[in-house]
Amino acid sequence: MKYKSLIINNPEDLMFGKAPKPVKTRRGLEIGGGQVYAELNFTLPIMSINESTLKEVYEHYRGIAEGALERALHLESKGVVLELETLLEMTKTPSIGIEIVKVMNEICENYYQKYGLRSEIRLTPNDLREFERPAKQRTSQYLEPMFELFEKGALVGGDLLSIESTGGKEVSDDALMNCDIKTIMFALSVLGVRDMQFLWKKIVDVANKNGKIAAGDSACGFANTAMVLAEKKYIPKVFAALVRVISVVRSIVAMEEGAIGPDKDCGYEGPFLKAITGIPISMEGKTAACAHLSPIGNIASACADLWSNESVQNIKLLSGMAPTAYLEQLEYDARLMNEALRAGKLHCNILQQLLVSSDIYTDPQALILAPENVIRISRELIKGDSYVANAKNGALVTIDIIEEAVASGKLKLSEMEIGYLPYMREELESIPESESDFVEMMLPLVDQSKFTLAEYGL
Repeated sequence: MKYKSLIINNPEDLMFGKAPKPVKTRRGLEIGGGQVYAELNFTLPIMSINESTLKEVYEHYRGIAEGALERALHLESKGVVLELETLLEMTKTPSIGIEIVKVMNEICENYYQKYGLRSEIRLTPNDLREFERPAKQRTSQYLEPMFELFEKGALVGGDLLSIESTGGKEVSDDALMNCDIKTIMFALSVLGVRDMQFLWKKIVDVANKNGKIAAGDSACGFANTAMVLAEKKYIPKVFAALVRVISVVRSIVAMEEGAIGPDKDCGYEGPFLKAITGIPISMEGKTAACAHLSPIGNIASACADLWSNESVQNIKLLSGMAPTAYLEQLEYDARLMNEALRAGKLHCNILQQLLVSSDIYTDPQALILAPENVIRISRELIKGDSYVANAKNGALVTIDIIEEAVASGKLKLSEMEIGYLPYMREELESIPESESDFVEMMLPLVDQSKFTLAEYGL
């Protein structure tokens, strides 16, 4: 474990647009350097991807990039990040994903040379390994096409390299539905951490070799899945809040292996990563409603350096194509935050306080993203001698914070939600802090047919 102290200790310093370790891109975006930029996330409409439709696929992405950058130009944007989250076929057949990056990068370069509009592409191949069961995290045949896409996609214009890795997901999926906090801990702080170490060493090598930016990961398949399940009332909100915190210990491994940010938006671990490591972060909130509903629409932007929207399909709306419309929404949000940054610290603090106070006591998942709570939890996430200890400490203080907010009368929770808190505290307190002891405890309790120990170096 690399981080034993916080880079940001004061909640007031955990601010949108400012990161202690800003990242400068090839075309001159300084992410975290005093400016918030829009990061547009998009996908295809419902359609097949095969030899007969490839021309149409490429035209969709050409139109998305052109529409977004043209609108950004009209709105006098200071810069934009376009994120290509590949679909299954685009990674299984890397030449498809590579060609899409190439098509988009040509448009980005044209707008840069012609108008001075700075933009970059975040290349996020999907983690194909989850389509094997049990997953082969280290020996999968799918690793080769994934890394071919990373390597060759970087060469044709993918400057920020990210992934939503899925190590441990084959164990966590059932654990989420069963509200099994011990197994979630095992999936994230043991399996997830070990997979991140394996995967991010390789991604950082690709980035360094090609002069690109190893940006960061996202626990979307864990923490965002929990949030969506809680939103649908399948699991308690307090459980989803704990999963969010526990997921930080696996996502921070990307930074320990050499990633420098901006991290990936859709896991919401960013504020904790920013406090601990100082990297710039990407976040999503109200403008992610095209992909999922959430209780954290405003507070998510409190310390964002990139403001994103989650995947929106390239379909026609009354105003124009949906990605173009979402770029406009993101740009106006960024413009407001940037105006506060220009006006000075007092105005930044006021805007941030309003963003926070509008959400903080509406849901425990919002509560934990308030800067003061992020700092408090982050201290616990680094003080132990193992990832297991850090996840346990972070989760326990999260329960403290939720119980204090309920006791104050500010956070209203149902009796069912409140009833889960002592149960989860008891479960967490029974977990040993040593990884080897924890593994020994869990192996008789988990279904070992669902994962392979050797694929995690166990």
